[in-house]
Amino acid sequence: MSNSHFRTAAVIGTGMMGPGIAGSLALGGVRTTILSRHEETAAQGLETARGQLRVLAENRLAEMIQVREAYERLEASATFDRTIANADLVIESVPENMELKQRLFARMDSLADKSAVLASNTSGLSITAIASRCRRPERVLTAHFWNPPHLMPLVEIVQGEKTSPQAAKNVRDLLAACGKVPVLVKRDRPGQLGNRLQMALVREAAYIIEEGIADAEDVDLVAKNGFGLRMPAYGILEHQDAVGLDMGLSVVDYVAQDLYNLPKAPNLYRAKVAAGELGAKTGKGFYDWSKKSIDEVKAQRDRFVIEVLRGRRQKREAKTA
Repeated sequence: MSNSHFRTAAVIGTGMMGPGIAGSLALGGVRTTILSRHEETAAQGLETARGQLRVLAENRLAEMIQVREAYERLEASATFDRTIANADLVIESVPENMELKQRLFARMDSLADKSAVLASNTSGLSITAIASRCRRPERVLTAHFWNPPHLMPLVEIVQGEKTSPQAAKNVRDLLAACGKVPVLVKRDRPGQLGNRLQMALVREAAYIIEEGIADAEDVDLVAKNGFGLRMPAYGILEHQDAVGLDMGLSVVDYVAQDLYNLPKAPNLYRAKVAAGELGAKTGKGFYDWSKKSIDEVKAQRDRFVIEVLRGRRQKREAKTA
């Protein structure tokens, strides 16, 4: 199986992730079908993908001619069997339910061409378990796009216990050609790679609030104006090497004694969920969302990501000028 084999793709799901994944593949030259159970939702997913591609062109993250060509590669369908049978690559983005995904992959495995690759966009479920009902688990892997997928470069490719390394490499090469930054996660563990790092931050942040060390606002201010601000250009382990591992070891040993280390979420997290304080969707979580707009927070996030990506693009263009 060569990278040129991925001429056609199907993306299952029209919610938060599916359209952005489909648009990214189409922009990279792959003829892509957005697949849903109903023609109406499939069409809505197609329109969302085209809108996201327009955002890339409007912000000079893609040329308009590339976007127009991507439009021509995108289509929508509610015809499951035929679409799966004709796809070289299938990426599902359905709800995070193991039984649902296992049934879906077993069905796709029975329909897809034997050379096709089947991928899950799961953010944490075991791809080994998802593939357990497939006759060809070697062609099953995770391709976890980060949200929002039309903007975020990162895609985590996770190999299950039976995933073919060649299949993983071919998907990685394809996604790199689509302008993404794919990373290979060699062992199928809970949380993959990015979410393992993120969950360490989440549980410590909740614990800091629970212990009265700082309020939610100041926790987020530290993340946004301290280590988080430099992370697009300066990684965690690069920083450790910069300061010296001897100093780093000393600091880690000292601070680790007081970090939250129980194998479960902090009590504050559980108390908020029990009280129905589920975040923006209920009006209150760590923040009082009657005083903040989640839409504006997301818009600000996207504006920042766009500026970072635009800077990277300009730097690449300057090098090739």
